[in-house]
Amino acid sequence: MATLSNEEKRAGEQVVLETQSSSSSSQQPQNVEDAGGREAFLATFSHEEDRSIMRKVDKRFLLLVGILYMTKQMDYTNAATVKVLQVGQPRNILKELHMTSNEYNWVQSIYFISYIIFEVPSNLLLKRMSPHVWQSRIILTWGIVLACHAAIQNKNSYYGLRFLLGMMEAGMFPGIAAQFQSWYRSDEMGKPFMVYLLEGLYTVLLAVVVFFVLPDYPKSPRSQKWLTPREQEYLEVRLAENAPLTDDSWFNKQEVLASLRDPRTYAFMINQVCVNLGGYGLSWYLPTITTNLGFAGLPRNQLLNIPPAAAAVLAIIFSAWFLKRGYVTRPAYTQPIMAGMTVCFILFFTISSRAGIYVACVLGTMFYAVYFLPFWAWRSSSLKGTTGTAFTLAFQSCVGQVGGVIGPQLFQDKWAYNRYKASFGICAAAIICGWAANLWVWWLTRNVEWDVLRVRRLRIQAEREGQVYAGDDDVKVYEEREFYGGLRKKGEVEGV
Repeated sequence: MATLSNEEKRAGEQVVLETQSSSSSSQQPQNVEDAGGREAFLATFSHEEDRSIMRKVDKRFLLLVGILYMTKQMDYTNAATVKVLQVGQPRNILKELHMTSNEYNWVQSIYFISYIIFEVPSNLLLKRMSPHVWQSRIILTWGIVLACHAAIQNKNSYYGLRFLLGMMEAGMFPGIAAQFQSWYRSDEMGKPFMVYLLEGLYTVLLAVVVFFVLPDYPKSPRSQKWLTPREQEYLEVRLAENAPLTDDSWFNKQEVLASLRDPRTYAFMINQVCVNLGGYGLSWYLPTITTNLGFAGLPRNQLLNIPPAAAAVLAIIFSAWFLKRGYVTRPAYTQPIMAGMTVCFILFFTISSRAGIYVACVLGTMFYAVYFLPFWAWRSSSLKGTTGTAFTLAFQSCVGQVGGVIGPQLFQDKWAYNRYKASFGICAAAIICGWAANLWVWWLTRNVEWDVLRVRRLRIQAEREGQVYAGDDDVKVYEEREFYGGLRKKGEVEGV
């Protein structure tokens, strides 16, 4: 009989071993140790069963979560786009609300200030309230505030509603990201985040859909409606040792303190703040850039926004495909992305050609959008426990929104005289600092990320043989394996 670690016992104290498929849900559960341990239980599943179970999970999550994220992004981009919809016309939003361009920049900064304040408390309530209830609350109240925008009469009411909108939305993204940890392995995060970033209902109605459709955790009562007990057990047992589990307590103080002591928390955070500062600045000013290219009227100025979005979509799809195949570690893959971002932002303040600036817009938007696909998958590999995961993601995300506060403020009228070269210079400096933080995170996570790649390749090999990888040497996070001595890798590692 195999000897189980504490993490393995925690992963599956009550396991249902079925000898028949659909009728097995009525059988009594057996202990993992009786089945020969975690690896023996996983070995009872074929690759086809694994694909079937994960397809069920994908169907429950991906389209719904994609709609959620796209609805949020539509609100963000619309606030930037509406500023130039009727530029040069007698009626436009700036004239109707008696706002200057500088005052309008605060529309977005106030929105992100609210995010910073409410992101952490919102995410810590996710487990306590259950994800489907809390996400429904977020979307319902967000939709109500959004509808109230129709009654805006002046800039102060606009500012107030943007603050309330950020308050109501806070916790939506890190909540979903935290929930993913309970359903997907770190090396599988490319797919859910790809759909999260791609999919594109009125928001109040969406809250009803989320309440009835969004799953909570693999062993939650609502999961029994579409998963057999054996499948529910499989989804948790297959996860790495640091994954949040259904039966975890909703709050663990020690996990919060451990996150605050972990330098990786701050390295990821600095990376996100700096990249967001440049990226949010570009996305906020992009509609104005395309309008200033000489296409001030509809629909031409809006059509110029399509190529950057199309390039981002294609890059995201390619990245998800590439990362799934385990060619390189996630941090290694981000290096050409960071290099591309840096070059594009430098071009913004070093060239004057309109065509060149537009090409830089297309590529800069693409690099910024695709960066967070490997970034969030990479971030998932070192998260620990339910509370630790929820707190760390929310804490990092709320501070990361500082970039969203500062970004729009870089484009003040006083810097417009030379097409905001100084503004883009600051953005470029932020991207370079973000790249430095990226390298710092890579150093701090080099062993875990190499372990993730090693196991990913072992899992790919098992899939080719029609099996599920059931080895007992899964990714170690609490006591990391040491593959590197300083910068040097220690010889060849099995499966890599």
